[in-house]
Amino acid sequence: MAKKSSGAPTTAATVVLQRAGIRFTPHSYAHDPAVTDFGAEAARELGIEAARIFKTLMVTTDAGGFGIGIVPVDSLLDLKALAAALGGKKAELADPKVAERKSGYVVGGISPVGQKTPLPTVLDESAAGFETILVSGGRRGFDLELAPGDLLAVTKGSYGSIRRG
Repeated sequence: MAKKSSGAPTTAATVVLQRAGIRFTPHSYAHDPAVTDFGAEAARELGIEAARIFKTLMVTTDAGGFGIGIVPVDSLLDLKALAAALGGKKAELADPKVAERKSGYVVGGISPVGQKTPLPTVLDESAAGFETILVSGGRRGFDLELAPGDLLAVTKGSYGSIRRG
């Protein structure tokens, strides 16, 4: 069952994880509205190495749809590798307004869990090297720590080599 801490917000992501019986730990911090590098802010504020904190990026592919790539915040998304993992040849980042509308979350707080429109999801294979990773919990300043395998189970995702740098 989920491990709750006092004052942790309830988001679509936490509801989905609780319903699925997936164990997670919520981590909240005071988000600075002037900060736009959300991943670096999370690593700094939570005191967790950036390689364990993953960002969720929505793309469009030439295969005719949208998809989700999840990579460490200290890396870049390899768009060509993600496109291939999603059955295409090319991908580009989705327009932020489209990403917000399809996910139901605000940019900087887009969680791979509990999105309004479930999309094919690929988690960078580097996540497999950690017992737990952190992903956005559905709000800026709120992350969820969970096992990579549990993240893949709840998103019906797969591992892939999708990062650069």
